[in-house]
Amino acid sequence: MFDNLSDRLNSVFKKLKGHGKLSEKNIEEGLKEVRMALLEADVNYKVVKDFVASVKGRAVGQEVLESLTPGQQVIKIVNEELAALMGGKHEGLNLSGNPPHAVMLAGLQGSGKTTTAGKLALHLREQGHRPFLVPADVHRPAAIEQLQKIGRQLGVPFFDSQPGQSAEQISEQAKSQAIKEGCDVIIVDTAGRLHIDEEMMAEIKRVKAAVNPSDILLVADAMTGQDAVNMAKAFDEALNIGGVVLTKMDGDARGGAALAIKAVTGKPIKFVGVGEKSNALEAFHPERMASRILGMGDVLSFIEKAQKGVDEKKALELEKKLRKNQFTLEDFKDQMAQVRSMGSLEDLLSMIPGFNKNKHMKNLDVDEKEFVRIEAIINSMTPSERANHNILNGSRRRRIAKGSGTTVQDVNRLLKNYDSVMKMMKKINKGGMRGMARMFGM
Repeated sequence: MFDNLSDRLNSVFKKLKGHGKLSEKNIEEGLKEVRMALLEADVNYKVVKDFVASVKGRAVGQEVLESLTPGQQVIKIVNEELAALMGGKHEGLNLSGNPPHAVMLAGLQGSGKTTTAGKLALHLREQGHRPFLVPADVHRPAAIEQLQKIGRQLGVPFFDSQPGQSAEQISEQAKSQAIKEGCDVIIVDTAGRLHIDEEMMAEIKRVKAAVNPSDILLVADAMTGQDAVNMAKAFDEALNIGGVVLTKMDGDARGGAALAIKAVTGKPIKFVGVGEKSNALEAFHPERMASRILGMGDVLSFIEKAQKGVDEKKALELEKKLRKNQFTLEDFKDQMAQVRSMGSLEDLLSMIPGFNKNKHMKNLDVDEKEFVRIEAIINSMTPSERANHNILNGSRRRRIAKGSGTTVQDVNRLLKNYDSVMKMMKKINKGGMRGMARMFGM
């Protein structure tokens, strides 16, 4: 996400940092390019105009022109103004009032409401809540079955509606059912249309009256840019939404919707969808997103992903095994699974400060399918082979390759890499910091 904008802005700032001292003319030239970059990112013209004026008002003041590092100061100002443009700080779900709290999802057809309902349920469960899914889309074929299937897959309870029930009847009865099952949050998936119409809005208003939601989230497709912003405005006028979930952010290289929604509607982006998996829903932090846009990384989100994906007890056991040189291929597979649970490698790398996708990915061979191959190879080994890879002779390797649908060369490469890691760990354990320094030629 934001790849094009990040590249353009970093190019502008590189020029600004090249000047020892900055003049008003230098800053104006740089901001002209910033304006073009934002417009190319499909950001609303008025939003761009106000943003650039705000940056300029601060950039031509004493804090920049008299600074020892004027280029860095301009970047700092742009970073702060970008964060302010997107809302300043994270705003979570509004779960006020007595439980069960109702969270209603609204939006057009194809925006991803039903899958977002499942992702939100998983997110709430991780926060200690007991969610309950309500399939109130009675118009789209198989919409109810789709949400019920998601509920079964995630182990989240859902309302089993009867044929012929209206959306508001389903919502009313679901609330009573959620109380009986001891759930404290109900997530109501409403019907969408191909475009905004009076019939759809009237039905959603009836559902709203039936459940009295503590929060209404508009689910919008980030890839539609300014159309998503205009839709947010229309839904807000009709329903008074509490916030927005932007889906398909991983496929949007421009990011115009994320930058303009708060400024146009006054309503915050609360979550972003960054993939198809059930855990690919992230809380939206404007200040962190601004840092990522400017190539400063997002260490806090990286740490949160690690805390969520890594089992602390397993990590301590792993550390002991590494110290004692008892790290087996089974341990390697477990560790790999934990890393994969944190998200795609590309997404994780983008959170590292200074990482530039277009610049650095050229030199990195990040193949997510390699994880699948490695797992298949290890799964094709017997427990004794995983515990002691030294017993893997030629015939065993051929059997493993055949069983995993790979080649003997793939098996050999995995074992060679595993051996290299073990030798490296042995050197570190033996020599401590001195051993590590020798390894890196320091």
